[in-house]
Amino acid sequence: MRVFEFDHEYWTETAGNLMSRRDVINSPKITNNADGDYKIIVDPAQRKQDWLGVGAAITDSAASLIWRSQDAKQRHRLLTELFSPDQAGFNFIRLPLGSCDFSSQKYYTYDDLPFGEQDYKLENFSIGTGKPGASQATKDLKNIIPVVQEILTINPAVKIVASPWSAPAWMKNTGHLTFGGHLRFGEFTGNGYDSSVDSFEAVYANYFVKYIEAYAQYGIPIYGITVQNEPSNAAHWPAMIWTLREQASFVSQYLRRALDASYPETKIYINDDSLHVLDRPIDSSVSNEQAMKIDGLAIHTYQVPHENLFNGVRSYSHWQLGMTERRCMMNETVEDASRIMFGTIGNWLVRNGLNFATLWNLALDERGLPNAADSTGRRGVVTIDHHTGKVQRNLEYFMLRNFGQDVSLGATVIQSSDYTENGIEGGIGSVAFLGINGDITIQLYNPNAHARTASIGLAGNGNCWQTVTVPAWGTVTCHKSNRDINVSNVPADDSFKLNPTPANNFE
Repeated sequence: MRVFEFDHEYWTETAGNLMSRRDVINSPKITNNADGDYKIIVDPAQRKQDWLGVGAAITDSAASLIWRSQDAKQRHRLLTELFSPDQAGFNFIRLPLGSCDFSSQKYYTYDDLPFGEQDYKLENFSIGTGKPGASQATKDLKNIIPVVQEILTINPAVKIVASPWSAPAWMKNTGHLTFGGHLRFGEFTGNGYDSSVDSFEAVYANYFVKYIEAYAQYGIPIYGITVQNEPSNAAHWPAMIWTLREQASFVSQYLRRALDASYPETKIYINDDSLHVLDRPIDSSVSNEQAMKIDGLAIHTYQVPHENLFNGVRSYSHWQLGMTERRCMMNETVEDASRIMFGTIGNWLVRNGLNFATLWNLALDERGLPNAADSTGRRGVVTIDHHTGKVQRNLEYFMLRNFGQDVSLGATVIQSSDYTENGIEGGIGSVAFLGINGDITIQLYNPNAHARTASIGLAGNGNCWQTVTVPAWGTVTCHKSNRDINVSNVPADDSFKLNPTPANNFE
């Protein structure tokens, strides 16, 4: 008698070239022959990390397209498709805490003053003026707030992580938002030398609290924050430099204490950068005492070596691991895009401890705009035609939907066979999940230019196998359950032309 019997099975396939797009395939027959190229054994007895979900960033660029290029019906249809648990099931959002490079507005923070002036009480703090969504509204109220509010009417349980690109310029040693610089460490403002109140570190910690308070007034809860987006990148857009040691000290001495007074459940993540910065074990920069006040590590995957991940995840077992940013380019090859999305993120990172993943812009237009940094050719999870509001879904969308639709809320990653050590080369890779109701999800990835077959077996079921063909650079997903399964289909794409021409050629 088999240990695992399921009333329902739902199988889909997605080709790397999107010739199949989560197309439903027949459930393979159970046989005693493992005649696939690779044997994949799924073992629910070997349980790993909790799985929290997936999503993408609602930048001002993404929000402006959703709110202003789409009409109300288009917008609600798209957001429902993305965030409804009955459809794609995205349940994470990353927000910029202030301006980032992907903005339709001029760069801003929430307390902008000329360098030399100071507002240590943050009396000028504001996330914007005007009614949310109004054409004359400013800052976050113009685009981001109304889009997030609508998402929360569709899925109130969406988790939101916010990341600053820069502190206000008057808090920085350079006096500028752009090209890096750092917080005015060890300097004082206001009336005194009480480091818990009058230091720039204390004022900046209160800046985070003010942000969470302001968003709460609009019915938007903040699940977590990162200390700084890409703290090793002194870019020509808003940016600020932090070492890991400085981040840990700031959290331990200032930020955790400030949040504990009002929002003690808010998660704090450090790093929020590519893996090249984790060039040594993180306990050499973060002490045990500091680590107890930090909730996790946020990473990007633009730069290698990816093996540096282990310098970050093997010191503090209570930390969550979140991948907070990655994107592809419009001209990315099928091979490269699939290896980034399905391989590195969807396979390798999940197998090595990932708890959640947010990609970069949820939406960009057919040129890769808006972008205040004047760089085109990047693409969002979806592409929105900026004239008509029509939508096309990119490979990123299908990576996210594989998890959002098929992995039940509260699931745990479990052991499964894998034949691709780095996620992007070799044989069939796999990840698997055990839901709290006993359902099982299996995802296979083929990092090859030709289709491969795999035979899947569940530990405890003996010599019983289901054999399936995984398309080139693509995935097969399987959801087994004794309850109803989300079998919603991916809508057809609208028709319009991509045009990654230099930004200054457009209005």
